[in-house]
Amino acid sequence: MDGLKKILNRTDFWIYLFFFIRLIGIINPPLEIGHNWRQTTGLMVARNFYEIDANILYPRVDDNEGLTGIIGMEFPALNYLHFLISTIFGYSHWYGRLINLIITSIGLICFSKIIKRYFNNRISFASTLILTSSIWFSFSRKMMPDTFCISLVFIGLFYGIKYLDEGKVFDILKYVFFTSLALLSKIPAGIYLVVLIPLMFDNQNKRRVFTLIIITIIPLVLTFIWYFVWDPYLSIKFGTWYNIGKKFPVGFNEILSHFSLVLKRFYFSSFYSYIFFVFFVVGIFFMIKNNYKKLLYPFILVSLIFIIYIIKSGFYFYHHNYYIIPYVPVMAVVSGYAISLIKKQWIFFLILFLGIIEGIANQVNDFFIKDSEQYKLELETIADSISLKNDLIAINGGGNPQQIYLTHRKGWTINSSQLTDSSFFKKIIDKGCKYIFVNKHLFKKKINMNIVFENKDYVVYELNTKIDK
Repeated sequence: MDGLKKILNRTDFWIYLFFFIRLIGIINPPLEIGHNWRQTTGLMVARNFYEIDANILYPRVDDNEGLTGIIGMEFPALNYLHFLISTIFGYSHWYGRLINLIITSIGLICFSKIIKRYFNNRISFASTLILTSSIWFSFSRKMMPDTFCISLVFIGLFYGIKYLDEGKVFDILKYVFFTSLALLSKIPAGIYLVVLIPLMFDNQNKRRVFTLIIITIIPLVLTFIWYFVWDPYLSIKFGTWYNIGKKFPVGFNEILSHFSLVLKRFYFSSFYSYIFFVFFVVGIFFMIKNNYKKLLYPFILVSLIFIIYIIKSGFYFYHHNYYIIPYVPVMAVVSGYAISLIKKQWIFFLILFLGIIEGIANQVNDFFIKDSEQYKLELETIADSISLKNDLIAINGGGNPQQIYLTHRKGWTINSSQLTDSSFFKKIIDKGCKYIFVNKHLFKKKINMNIVFENKDYVVYELNTKIDK
């Protein structure tokens, strides 16, 4: 019995357990409702590294509008790892899910060790379980770089702190490698570099502190070059739009006018558990009341930077739930701190248990594919039956590239309204588009063109004549 209690009190046991739980449905195609568009965009990049060009500097997507598809985006570290695995085993969509899950699990281990070293085992235990069952529970197994990049920065910070404590050169090299990869994968990962500031002030070895400060310039410079030099260059040269965020006045007005949706990202999307959010609020209260500077100062530093990130994101922050992901770890620590103040062990565990169950229950639907989405898996078979791999197509995905990815073709993702626009059809025909795939669930009218395939879900037209309205 004592042995079982020891196991259950081990943070790494729960990280391993949640790793195996999240393997459920890991090989699912990107058909889940939540952000399938974001996953398929990443999958396109990985598959194109594998099939077209392995140059990591030139990521490309399938909805290329008759152009190269080369796009300015996050540094494609996750996509390239997916490609590298594919060179060994052949391409499959689920490698990206597994890579993200593995890296995120390692990141959680490093996160727990950092919190334990800086605070105590009880806060570390609670914080890690809260983070594991938060929005990270579902997004850590998606082909998306959001939990991936934050996990990489935790791995980097772990080695940075280890260098401050022990002074081993290999540790600082690992710090700069993982931190660079983290910030390149997504800029918001950089908000956690500020947690090094109080640690540097506490450290008596000024040489190590100075070395860490100087070497941190490397990931910062690499990130600047990628996002503010290389990405704009790709956008201008290859004609693909690049999102550099909102101007501050625009972002501020968007956030202010949709403030209730912004708040929802904090009280619901963060933990998917009202229990843990209540303790987050309670934790802020007790941090201030107890003047717990050890947590209060890092919390303020991260929060101030995150507010800038929110304003810079504007519309995107309240429109996409995953924009809260970078801030959830600090929320988890504050919530874990509040729960750790509970003296009775059984109440401590009961609250964690109830919060975890609530968080998972609100996300479990993301692990399963709805039967209503399965028909899209026919797309590549349909495309192969009527066209060549290099034929350009258009498909009415409503701005979502999911279906063009599933056809394994390149071309245009269009809105259904464009299916009655003869000038648009002339434009894409002139650019080499040969077929139009129409999802009948989204557009039921017929087009006056030659039908080459039709079933209950799709109709495919050959674009060799002008369309009549």
